Amino acid sequence: MNLTNQIAYVISNALENEWTVDQVEQLLEKPKQMELGDIAFPCFTLAKKLRKAPQQIALELSTKLLDNLIANVQVIGGYVNIFFNRTLVTNQVLQSITSDQQQYGSKSITHKKIVIDFSSPNIAKPFSMGHLRSTVIGNALANISEKNGYEAIRINHLGDWGTQFGKLIVAYKLWGNKEKILAAPIEELLKIYVHFHDIAEKDNSLNEQARAAFKSLEEGDEEALSLWNWFKEASLKEFQLIYELLGVNFDSYAGEAFYNDKMTKVVDDLKEKGLLIESDGAFVVELEDMPPSLITKKDGATLYATRDLAAAMYRHQTYNASKTFYVVGNEQTLHFKQLFSVLQKMGYEWSKQLEHVPFGMMLKDGKKMSTRKGKVILLADVIADAIKTAKHNIIEKNPTLEHKEEIAKQVGVGAVIFNDLKNDRMNDIEFSLEQMLNFEGETGPYVQYTIARICSLLQKGNFDAEAFTFSSNGVEAWPIIQLLEDFPRIVEKAFNHADPSQIAKFSLLLARQFNKYYANTKILADDGKTSSKLTLAFSVSVVLKESLRLLGVPAPEKM
Repeated sequence: MNLTNQIAYVISNALENEWTVDQVEQLLEKPKQMELGDIAFPCFTLAKKLRKAPQQIALELSTKLLDNLIANVQVIGGYVNIFFNRTLVTNQVLQSITSDQQQYGSKSITHKKIVIDFSSPNIAKPFSMGHLRSTVIGNALANISEKNGYEAIRINHLGDWGTQFGKLIVAYKLWGNKEKILAAPIEELLKIYVHFHDIAEKDNSLNEQARAAFKSLEEGDEEALSLWNWFKEASLKEFQLIYELLGVNFDSYAGEAFYNDKMTKVVDDLKEKGLLIESDGAFVVELEDMPPSLITKKDGATLYATRDLAAAMYRHQTYNASKTFYVVGNEQTLHFKQLFSVLQKMGYEWSKQLEHVPFGMMLKDGKKMSTRKGKVILLADVIADAIKTAKHNIIEKNPTLEHKEEIAKQVGVGAVIFNDLKNDRMNDIEFSLEQMLNFEGETGPYVQYTIARICSLLQKGNFDAEAFTFSSNGVEAWPIIQLLEDFPRIVEKAFNHADPSQIAKFSLLLARQFNKYYANTKILADDGKTSSKLTLAFSVSVVLKESLRLLGVPAPEKM
């Protein structure tokens, strides 16, 4: 139970349960100025129910708020302003952090599972900046889910099936060079894929050839399958290098092709339930308030919807998860609405546990990046530039630092990940290498450097985490304590809203608040308070490290 919840409980009791704890908690506000209290309860909503003036209610309520957590109460207008017992709160918070450390903010194991479908790049296409968002948002949500007591099952639903493979097969047969592809598979496959689209704009027969090639792949043609397997293995090898750099792993790489033998049952089930309707030779499921869901095309070929239905049913049977997140861009919102609606029409109650977690696009010059037009920025290139810039900064500012290469990698990769996750999930992000690699301001390296600074302080002060002490460090320390106390609520909120930016923004706020404290307080001063000040600094480092871990960002102790 956090401070806000505890105060809501005290107020609810004082009101003799006229207002529930949840109702009270919804009304609580943080005063804009510290001298007005730590938390405020407005009585205006109660006025009509109790038939009293808000100020009168506030005055009466203020006399009933008796609790060890409360040091003082003031009434201003219709507000009850509450001042916490800062010594008690501070000791509670720091004791919790220093004793639990990485477990601080964790919820007890729920024995519930959550499936998280994320990253899902297309085979034989480069891993571009456009793929970064799903990958890092999904990875962070998996970590945050585990922090909230779930067992997270990470699934990479690879785009390893579909008409694009018909296009690639045709392109390879017309213009492919085996030796070049063996030397640089993704680069060469992208070239012929882009060339295919350039030619197809003038010659539509190429698209017909591609559809035929994909049909033969679906039917198990030996040559088509051989090429498909080659494209897939080469792609996975390159993707794995990216995942290792990002620190991302998966429990399953079962992509679209995995469900090929499971789609007949989906179509049969839809027929049996009387949901499949013929429309111009194709088969669809009619839906309310949205276009019908296309299940099979005229030539009998399956679509994304068919495979996603099969995947949803397979995952339910295999994992029996209580929740599923699909971390896929917001341009697929209609697709997932249709998917969930079809499952509901099929009578599957568990479909209510499925949730699309959409996000905005990574833009270049205000436009969506497009593989088919060759307008992509490769993620590997961005990460390499970030690491190079980080190393340059390290050499410039701390030339004697050991393990420069490893720390540069942690800082560079961290900069790329944090730059994405600090943004509200639904916002589009304009790609800017300069902004991403800015190592000052609202960036990952700023938070990392704060941790490294604290680690240096702790080392110089010979800090012992087992010897917990605290005495009042003055008014400057209180905003830090309030933030530290709020961390468990932020972790829960990030999960409930499927929004890692809650944690990224919190880490920036905590880092800024600590650096402000550091600038105004001599921590290693010989004033008898060094141990308590180091305990505060240590607690900040614990929470900042855990914040970055949840986001998938490394936290080097030296920079």
